[in-house]
Amino acid sequence: MSSGNRILLLVVVAFGSFLVTASLVSSSRANKENGNEPAGQLASISEPTPPATRPRTITPGTVPLPSLGPGASLHGKRLFPLDNPWNQDISNSPVDPNSANLIKSIGVDDRLHPDFGTVWNGAPNGIPYVVVAGTQPLAPVSFRSYGGESDPGPYPVPRDAPIEGGPNGTGDRHVLVIDRDRWKLYEMFSAAPVNNGASWLAGSGAVFDLNSNALRPEGWTSADAAGLPIFPGLVRYDEVFEQREIKHALRFTVGRSRRAYVYPARHFASGDPDPNLPPMGMRVRLKASFDISSYSAANQVILRALKKYGMFVADNGPGWFLSGAPDPRWSNDDLGLLKNIKGFNFEVVRMGPVVTR
Repeated sequence: MSSGNRILLLVVVAFGSFLVTASLVSSSRANKENGNEPAGQLASISEPTPPATRPRTITPGTVPLPSLGPGASLHGKRLFPLDNPWNQDISNSPVDPNSANLIKSIGVDDRLHPDFGTVWNGAPNGIPYVVVAGTQPLAPVSFRSYGGESDPGPYPVPRDAPIEGGPNGTGDRHVLVIDRDRWKLYEMFSAAPVNNGASWLAGSGAVFDLNSNALRPEGWTSADAAGLPIFPGLVRYDEVFEQREIKHALRFTVGRSRRAYVYPARHFASGDPDPNLPPMGMRVRLKASFDISSYSAANQVILRALKKYGMFVADNGPGWFLSGAPDPRWSNDDLGLLKNIKGFNFEVVRMGPVVTR
């Protein structure tokens, strides 16, 4: 056989091998997609299952509509525009010059406390929420304490909307409602249904356009002491286990706060001018050096958010209490391991102008 013919034969054989291999790969992928892949067939080319801690990649325009009901999944729909403070990556922001004193005032050795879970004292543990459709009937709302700083009703509150602490709760009794069609957030503090929920009585209330960066008027409270929305600062089950990523800042409370607030907060809740106390709206983050590798996949989702987005001082209460929404699927034991994190593991992100008036 001439050298030219030998070269031609080699090319034909190589091309035939390529077609056979491609056919096998194509057949394997088709079987895998149809659930018919035999055990061990072409294992070397099968794609590994992404680990549970890997954030999901969602193609723009494919985010499904949020579900309806108490504790419903938003399916990855993000709250507020991307440039909103809640969505700001502060992992590389400078540390506040007074960070050490501010952390000390909250409690250097005090533990982080997940203030949410399954059930506590017979009621869902955490701040609940409900997602409604744009057709939800409106209910009149009357305000007792901060009517002058509240957005007037009516609000689209279901008659059986979940109340923080349960129907007989004696705490803050927050009620949070998300209108998924108008993409608005309605929040009430110290809320109580009247006439089986035909109308509502509340201490204060606020409405937030989730497509806007608009803040409360300066000096105004909301359903939260800091004048911030509550819902965006909650640890939610759907984000931890469905999205496997929290892409916003969280919310926590401190035992003592300063008579001051910083952006994006709009209201203070103290008479103490001590500059070493945290003002409302102060943001802390988990130190980048803190090793999270020993924590569960679920807890790592929370801890990564605390490193990347931090958490805002939003109200007075027990120090280092991290807010979240209740869900019967949480593992209280696993969440309890977050208590191994202490105050000295956090640092204060550099603050802007402090408002004291």
